[in-house]
Amino acid sequence: MARLSVGQDAPDMTLDGIPSGPYRLHDLAASTTRGLVVYFYPRANTPGCTAEACDFRDSLASLRSSGYEVIGISPDRLAKLEAFADEHALSFPLASDPDHACMEAWGAWGEKTNYGRTSVGVIRSTIVIDPSGVVTAALYNVRAKGHVARLRRELGLDD
Repeated sequence: MARLSVGQDAPDMTLDGIPSGPYRLHDLAASTTRGLVVYFYPRANTPGCTAEACDFRDSLASLRSSGYEVIGISPDRLAKLEAFADEHALSFPLASDPDHACMEAWGAWGEKTNYGRTSVGVIRSTIVIDPSGVVTAALYNVRAKGHVARLRRELGLDD
């Protein structure tokens, strides 16, 4: 699937999630003053995904005070997401996309190369949509560590 671009309407999706899903992405975005940060990650409780989730957790107060909400989406089942959130004190929603429908629609599922090997799977990505569902930032193939800081800079949240 094609990647989303700034200025494009993001597909509206509803996903089961924790702690109080299901979550409709456009409803979450509409409930904010600035937008929804949607990040896609391959698998809960792996080193990179844990570091990434903890980066979002540690920046959550600042993001929220700036008018943003965060949701993480992976192909993991709800029980695994719940254990992941509990173990790492993640206080933002996590959603399950086991059939990859949302990831495909948002351009976060497809062919990728890792250590010289090509495979099909989750493309680690972060997309920000404004309260009306329009893409304001689209970052694909991000590194697990450091991309929250990059996102904060792109959103103008760092001094």
